[in-house]
Amino acid sequence: MRMIDQRMGFEPFDCAPALRLEAQERVTKLQFDSLNRRLDKFEELMERLERRLWLTVYGVVGVILAQAFQSLLNAVP
Repeated sequence: MRMIDQRMGFEPFDCAPALRLEAQERVTKLQFDSLNRRLDKFEELMERLERRLWLTVYGVVGVILAQAFQSLLNAVP
C-alpha cells in the first residue's frame, strides 16, 4: 500500500477509524491496569484481615487454656 502511495506522490497517513481503535485500546489498557491495581490492594486487605482473624482466634484459645490451667492449679493444693 505504501508503494502505491509513494508512486502517486501521497504521504502515508493514519485513517480516523484506526486512530479511534488505537485510542480505545489505550483506554481499555488503562482500565485493566487500574482494575488490577485495585484487585491487588483488595487482596492485601484480605490477607491482613485473615492475619488479624487468626491472631484473634489464637488469643481466645490462649485465654481459654490459661483459665483451664489456672483452675487446675487452684484445684490441686
